[in-house]
Amino acid sequence: MNEGISAPFLAQQLKEKLKEKLPGMDAHIHMAPPQRFVDKKRYEPNADTRSGGVLVLIYPQENTLFFPLILRPEDTGVHSGQIALPGGKKDPEDQDIVETALRETWEEIGVKIDRNKVIGQLSPLYIPPSNFLVYPTVAAIDYKPVFNPSLHEVAQLLEIDLSEFVSDDKRNIREISVRYMKAKVPCYDLAGHVVWGATAMILSEFLTILRSID
Repeated sequence: MNEGISAPFLAQQLKEKLKEKLPGMDAHIHMAPPQRFVDKKRYEPNADTRSGGVLVLIYPQENTLFFPLILRPEDTGVHSGQIALPGGKKDPEDQDIVETALRETWEEIGVKIDRNKVIGQLSPLYIPPSNFLVYPTVAAIDYKPVFNPSLHEVAQLLEIDLSEFVSDDKRNIREISVRYMKAKVPCYDLAGHVVWGATAMILSEFLTILRSID
């Protein structure tokens, strides 16, 4: 992906790529914690698994493209204090998982995205600690949004430079200690934060697709 590429051009290129066979686990595995391959049954959806949607939102700023990530507050949630894409669980009122991603983005970071800005979806990914099957949606807009993060759901909003993410090797290995695991895991170092787990796996597929664009 070339620097200086416009949001509309990238959106069209990505739209075509997302119609093709997706990298899926071939890309996810690059950023997956090693435990994911010890007990494979634990990493498969079950009868109680809930559906969730997250959004990868591409937008321009000073001739560069960005996408937002959020730092979740420290609370009692399974993923508290971790970096995530805007998103959450599917509500019964949502017509589909795309609507879930758009609604949650509005609720979490205060950005309302029209459905016609959606350009496709990435591969779904199962997250055992919260028992969610997450469906990532990709959207692109041609303006910088005005962010208004929810004080209850977002501790910090991070704006990630897309061209820097694509061109630089942000992958690292770090020891992570959370209440449900302690291990050395692959991660991305982005905007001064460690991005690991499901978010890193989703971004790995996104990165693989971006790097395939001429």
